[in-house]
Amino acid sequence: MFKWILAVVGYMFFRYPGAILGFIIGTLIDNWRRPSRGSQDQEVSPGDFELNLLSLASLVIKADGKVSQTELDYVRAYFVQAYGKERANATFRTFNEVIKNREISGQRIGLYLQKRTRYEVRLQILHFLFSIAKADGQVSEAELRELSEISAHLNLMRRDFESIKAMFFKSADNAYKILEIEKSATDAEVKKAFRTMAKKYHPDKLQHMDEAYRKGAQEKFTKVQEAYEHIQKERGI
Repeated sequence: MFKWILAVVGYMFFRYPGAILGFIIGTLIDNWRRPSRGSQDQEVSPGDFELNLLSLASLVIKADGKVSQTELDYVRAYFVQAYGKERANATFRTFNEVIKNREISGQRIGLYLQKRTRYEVRLQILHFLFSIAKADGQVSEAELRELSEISAHLNLMRRDFESIKAMFFKSADNAYKILEIEKSATDAEVKKAFRTMAKKYHPDKLQHMDEAYRKGAQEKFTKVQEAYEHIQKERGI
């Protein structure tokens, strides 16, 4: 099997030149043949991050037993916007040729990423995955279960999962869920919650990431602002 992987590497490297392929394949062999190990201060390489992200996206897309072209198109557009067409295509080729036909473990990916990425980055990963599920107009129950499992694997707090989930569903108390408070909260508690969530989701926390991630952070931040304004209007404050 290892010789087969090296053959694929040689074929892809000479047919599609570029450092990104070496990055991806090098980490691919390390991380899909054995569980990753490391301390909290380890960093994930760009190529490995993209491949892991695409793998999580595939879990969401296949969660309800069907593959939506709309969701596939959303993922492709997101990767092209974030990394550029050439780099995105390299990631897709690697995924299709080496990973697609293997079992993808959300638990293993989650463990790997939680050791190597900041909490706010993992929040943005979850937001991205919810966006994929909603790309065809609705988040199915099967997709929601998969998203919940991935969130747990990424070691995200349940209240943060519910907050991001509320950004993609319509209900009477969504604004409160986004701010992670109960509807019975006092005006002072609402204001405090808004400040806390605005700080948590502020786009500046992802300034080190590519444009697509900063855009996603801005979307979350806007949802928090809208939730706060909705509650203010509802309460007349």
